[in-house]
Amino acid sequence: MKTSVLALALASAAALPAAAEEISWIYCGDVLDPFHETAIAEWEEKNPDWPIAVEVVGWAQCQDKATTLAAAGTPPAMAYVGSRTLKEFALSELIVPVPMTEEEKASYYPHIVDTVTFDDTQWGVPIAFSTKALYWNKDLFRQAGLDPEKPPTTWAEELEYAKVITEKTGVPGFGLVAKTFDNTVHQFLHWVYTNNGQVIDADGNITLDSPEVLAALEGYAAMVPYSEEGPTAYEQNEVRAIFLDGKVAMIHNGSGAAARLAETDIDWGIATLPLGPEAKGPGTLLITDSLAIFDGSGVEEKAIEFAKYITSPAIQEEYEIKGTAGLTPLRPSANVDKLVVDVPFWKPLVDGIEYGGPEPLFTDYKGFQNVMIAMVQSVVTGQAEPQAALTKAAAELEDYK
Repeated sequence: MKTSVLALALASAAALPAAAEEISWIYCGDVLDPFHETAIAEWEEKNPDWPIAVEVVGWAQCQDKATTLAAAGTPPAMAYVGSRTLKEFALSELIVPVPMTEEEKASYYPHIVDTVTFDDTQWGVPIAFSTKALYWNKDLFRQAGLDPEKPPTTWAEELEYAKVITEKTGVPGFGLVAKTFDNTVHQFLHWVYTNNGQVIDADGNITLDSPEVLAALEGYAAMVPYSEEGPTAYEQNEVRAIFLDGKVAMIHNGSGAAARLAETDIDWGIATLPLGPEAKGPGTLLITDSLAIFDGSGVEEKAIEFAKYITSPAIQEEYEIKGTAGLTPLRPSANVDKLVVDVPFWKPLVDGIEYGGPEPLFTDYKGFQNVMIAMVQSVVTGQAEPQAALTKAAAELEDYK
């Protein structure tokens, strides 16, 4: 009996190795980080049937591109996104869960996993992390008669120091952020998380209208007379620029300020953020970016495996410590302990994690953001009293939770 040509062809095809399946990755930035490039090469050597197809997209377009492709039914396997968007993506059924084991969760600093969790499910893998600290200009402290080696440790001290500096030097004591921009929300949340407050709880209840958050909003407003003129015109980086120019005495900022200060002649210090009356310990807003795994790519399971590989402790630590991005480490380790000793400005940025809190997850993050900015601006400009503004904002947030 003769074997048909078709049967021979099918048998030959079956004997061939399966075609490689790409894992597409929309990568935010200007270039692929060298540490990630090396890690990808190592992955592909071990997983030759699962090559990584990286598309580097600028920060301004990166997340929008991933969202547009997913909504059109042609999703990337994986994309770099702000963790704040994960809830919205998940409820729109654009991404799949990325469950973590208890061991994986325990490897991170406290509260990091909260930035990617809702309904007790993880929806992304953290890949970048930032925290904030207090920076102060020691020369301006001296000019105002303040001890340059003793920064404020409480809100009350911070307000008093800002007042003294403003009145004695004519230089604004504090750089206040209140522009119509996302980091106005971030800056206000520093105050919330240094007074044991929160915006929304794990069950999705809006908790904004509380004594702890009211005190934060009152504290923010109290800084207006001792801040740069017209704070609604300034976002975080613009306030930092004023500080770097020696024209404001104190700011709340991340590691980027330390890197830039090293290039100036300013005599400066860094400490954990001053604490409110209800604080339990050092706090800060914990901002992460994550790798989200999109539904419908056909390679979801392998993409999850790769996402966990590229953010695994050894690779992630090298990316954070040796890279140029200036990222706060996601996990504690002996190498991080050494970093804190070798580069002392990292200590307050790491210490603030203990009682920090995540960017709140909402179904419409931009809606949440707009409500919060309007609340802050109404108080900063004197158009509303803090309690009235807080109650109004809490009611409006019910539409976005």
